[in-house]
Amino acid sequence: MNVEGKVAIVTGSGRGLGLAYVKALAAAGASVVVNDVDEAAVDAAVASLGDRATGVAGAVGDAATAERLVDTAVKTFGRLDVLVTNAGILRDRVLWKMTDDDFDAVVHVHLRGTFTCARAAAIQMRSQGTGGRLILISSPAGQRGNFGQTNYAAAKAGIAAMARTWALELARANITVNAVVPVAATEMTKTIPAFAPLLEKDEPLPAWVRRDEGMGTVDDVTGLIVYLASDASAGLTGQAIGVGGDRLALWAHPKEKTVAFTDGGWSASAIADHDFGDLETYGIPAPKAPGND
Repeated sequence: MNVEGKVAIVTGSGRGLGLAYVKALAAAGASVVVNDVDEAAVDAAVASLGDRATGVAGAVGDAATAERLVDTAVKTFGRLDVLVTNAGILRDRVLWKMTDDDFDAVVHVHLRGTFTCARAAAIQMRSQGTGGRLILISSPAGQRGNFGQTNYAAAKAGIAAMARTWALELARANITVNAVVPVAATEMTKTIPAFAPLLEKDEPLPAWVRRDEGMGTVDDVTGLIVYLASDASAGLTGQAIGVGGDRLALWAHPKEKTVAFTDGGWSASAIADHDFGDLETYGIPAPKAPGND
């Protein structure tokens, strides 16, 4: 898969998944703008990538950082073709212990950071008139909810909703917008109770984890990022795509599961008597090895 000549910004790319993304994009021919709140991590990543890379240290969220990222891409490489909004933090607490600051910090980086960076990128891509790619990093927590992650789950669900909205708004400009739902062993996923026991051991993940749980290494996610950045993905937009380990999945959009009607509308007592059928499940289930059900 070739992205030769394209210019990409990847937020939160000094380490973990983001670093894997910029390395894969650069290896496939793209020029990249590395971003991280840690300036030393940015410098190290840029040094490892050579002439195809430049860096911008700073936390995403504010419009000024987003505009600086886009300006750097254009001034250094002449254009912008791809944005990957990967930057994120965690402040996990159950609802009754989560502070305003815990909530606001996570929403600011994940949700507002995705918004401000995507807005700046869309303005530049529309002015170029040659299309583009917005690749928004979501999470299983945003699709299903997760214990102790009110802030993170809400932000990641919002990112998936923004992908669907922006796919509509940017279609005429030939800018595709998709949400990626990665599952990979990182320092961040080690803090998620459902996955932590699998990641405590410093050894390769077993085959059942890679296939049944769809969890692998950060490098297992990069193929989807490169594909979505390429011309080959031109017909794919408005989707939430999961990837991890040996699994590639298309997530369903929210839709009505069952519908019932009654003449004159529904009273509380009529609703109480109604059978909704099989209710939806929720939460990320803890992984179970085959035979341990």
